[in-house]
Amino acid sequence: MKTPVRERRWSTLAVSGALLAAGIAGIATPALADARPAGDASSAAVAVRLAGQPDRAALAGTLADLPSEGITGALVRVGGRGGQWSGTAGAGVPADARFRIGSISKVFTATVVLQLAAERRLDLDGTVQQYLPGLLPASYPPVTVGQLLDHTSGLPGGGGLTSGDGTESWFAAHKADSWTPAQVVADAVAQPMGFAPGTAQQYNGINTFVAGLLVEKVTGRSFAREVQTRIARPLGLHDTVVPDRDDLALPGPHAPASVDVTGPDGVRRRVDVTEQSPWPWAEGGMISSAADLDRFMTALLRGRLLPPAQQAELFDVPDVPNHRNKNCEIGPTAGHACFSKGLMSATLPNGAQVWGKTGSRPGYASGVFATRDLSRKVVYSLNPTGLSGAEFPKVWQIVTTSFDSGQEYPKAG
Repeated sequence: MKTPVRERRWSTLAVSGALLAAGIAGIATPALADARPAGDASSAAVAVRLAGQPDRAALAGTLADLPSEGITGALVRVGGRGGQWSGTAGAGVPADARFRIGSISKVFTATVVLQLAAERRLDLDGTVQQYLPGLLPASYPPVTVGQLLDHTSGLPGGGGLTSGDGTESWFAAHKADSWTPAQVVADAVAQPMGFAPGTAQQYNGINTFVAGLLVEKVTGRSFAREVQTRIARPLGLHDTVVPDRDDLALPGPHAPASVDVTGPDGVRRRVDVTEQSPWPWAEGGMISSAADLDRFMTALLRGRLLPPAQQAELFDVPDVPNHRNKNCEIGPTAGHACFSKGLMSATLPNGAQVWGKTGSRPGYASGVFATRDLSRKVVYSLNPTGLSGAEFPKVWQIVTTSFDSGQEYPKAG
């Protein structure tokens, strides 16, 4: 769910990512927004096909200084047509580690909703008020299912129910707390709408809480069961689960996760948060592994999970401005929407357009990205000890290095 902590995390990514990308690309920061392959009038007219093997030495270099202050461990898995590379850093980080994937859960939720749309069990142009009467205040305008998925609903962000004061100390003290999705939504919609639906895009976890409730209403079954039967079981994702509300454990091999907490005496102490409430639920509560997320993204982009009409929604970013968040403030599309109905799009300094999603929970920062043709893909998971986003320069280094080296070809047509 969108919290002040996550707002700061994305702000840090926008700033540190832009600065680091400028350094890697050898350009001044202001030029990043205009960075395009030479001889091309529009970044949208170019696709980058990543040929050859990943640069293993450069990838190993991204982990060479870990663990470090603020990051206790990491794992990275890079794949594609040119081969694979994987690496870990830090004590007790297994290559097959499970981890809390945070908002990558949103991609699973969107996929289930799009499948239900393909089955004509719901309409993306139908409204929340139609399917879930009484969930939103009567004063709210109609909000469509599609607007939930691409974050153009205008619904307000989360209140203080699940974020407290946004500090490591608050989370450490409340790591086992949970709330029902209905409680989380009710807390958020006590506030006014952020903007008129369909006029802007603001990344907002409340959209996905509502989408999860919609899945359960339409199917009559739990969200966890729908993910299991529609995605995890058919794809053989044995490490991927939607935990029960009271299941705080992280099953299977995993890296320990912790946060640094300042005590009443002013001394910083490390608190283990490996066990924590999984109830950001459909919005951010799932557990998976690098191998499973690689397989999921591969199947999704190959069209194994969605028919053509719904598959097209994954790559249809609305033409609206970005509103009050930093998620979409990197690269040539800065200031504009960057989320489709399920995925985030980003254009890297070398011109590569990648699709995927990031996720974060205290103690975990993860992501999965791929070129649309799957010529290169990356899954990463870091274990940061703070909530300020200080790990994001490392995230940006991992992502840009993973998609380095490639040839540019005009898109067909």
